[in-house]
Amino acid sequence: MNMKRLILLGLSLLIVRSALAWGQKGHDVTAYIAECYLTPAAAKKIDKVLDGHSPVYYANWLDNASHTPDYAYTKTWHYLNVDEGKTLETMPANPKGDVLKAVTEIVAKLKAGGLTHEEEALQLKMLIHLVGDMHCPMHLGRSTDLGGNKRPVRYFGRSTNLHSVWDTSLVESAHNWGYTEWQQQIDRVSQAEAEAIAAGTPAEWAAETCGICRQVYEATPEGANLSYDYVAAQTPVVEQQFLRGGLRLARLLNEIYR
Repeated sequence: MNMKRLILLGLSLLIVRSALAWGQKGHDVTAYIAECYLTPAAAKKIDKVLDGHSPVYYANWLDNASHTPDYAYTKTWHYLNVDEGKTLETMPANPKGDVLKAVTEIVAKLKAGGLTHEEEALQLKMLIHLVGDMHCPMHLGRSTDLGGNKRPVRYFGRSTNLHSVWDTSLVESAHNWGYTEWQQQIDRVSQAEAEAIAAGTPAEWAAETCGICRQVYEATPEGANLSYDYVAAQTPVVEQQFLRGGLRLARLLNEIYR
């Protein structure tokens, strides 16, 4: 394969990833925070379901799987479009599914039990990833611009789009940390605070993220040139959403694997 084809392949993989979810770092952080809050019973059962692997190991699995024939049906599960002037309740449902529907149904399946080992592992791997997606603001974006993928902006002078900024660029600019360092630095809450953050339902969490997404649109006009001031203003939002996603994923897993 020549250099030009390698570059094109690399660019295509970046485009695919930016269309789907938090970048790898975001999903790793979310899964690791959840792992830190698992009860001993839940941790033991999850270890068995995942054949000795941790939640972090599979945190990004669905991003790649969704682009294979066997799992192409999950492509729309990574997001839920809510257009301007609409709410979760008034926005027409995507007949192919969305992140809220997927999370709700997967949790119900895992709680009901009776799955084969292979099916349970599949559902669990999906849940680990999708709860992270539910907390990424641009995954509750507008259908009219494909969740910000068609909203052009400049990031430190580089042409890009709003979705890509929030999936990857902003995360990497915020802190040059590995996922364990992210957890150590942003997870400074008390047990009572953690329980309060983890409370609620997936529908309430999605509505909350939708509200944050509206604020992101307001703060980021089309064609905006984003730089240090944008990173400083939005980094607390990234930190907040990583922590929320991790604590809420832990709560779901602890309820499933009592």
